[in-house]
Amino acid sequence: MIRLEDVYRIGRIGRPHGVKGEVVLWYDDDVFDRADADYLVLSVDGILVPFFIEEYRFRSGETALMKFCDIDSQEQAAALTGCEVYFPTALAAPGEGDVALAAVAGFALVSAADGTAVGRIARIDDATANLLFELEDGRLVPAAGELVEDVDMERKEVRVSLPEGLFDL
Repeated sequence: MIRLEDVYRIGRIGRPHGVKGEVVLWYDDDVFDRADADYLVLSVDGILVPFFIEEYRFRSGETALMKFCDIDSQEQAAALTGCEVYFPTALAAPGEGDVALAAVAGFALVSAADGTAVGRIARIDDATANLLFELEDGRLVPAAGELVEDVDMERKEVRVSLPEGLFDL
């Protein structure tokens, strides 16, 4: 059984494309193209289900046309519309220090200086040149590589060296 803590969200399924079972995948992270994975995980009626990839092609910087095995008609593809798409965390981080940034959503952000919890990471904001951790309470924290000291996948924590006075602004 696939558990939510073993995957992280990378996008959602849009509408069907054509009549042969292709769907539009709206993605935030194209890890499926960079990592060696044969499948994506979809949330179907609240159940995490693996769907094996037959083929895909990119349409833009945020969409891909995806064909899953055994999804061969427009009707079957339409049944997947709106499903959240997840990627296995273990496949995204095959080597130490090789963590996909989107994989840390939901992790605790911890100050490396004193070990105090700063908050929980809701998402990664990459809308600007500077990457930011957006915390669940709406605060933004720089996600620059030189500030991130450690990512503990087992404890689901990101330890960062926070600039002094960051939250006093």
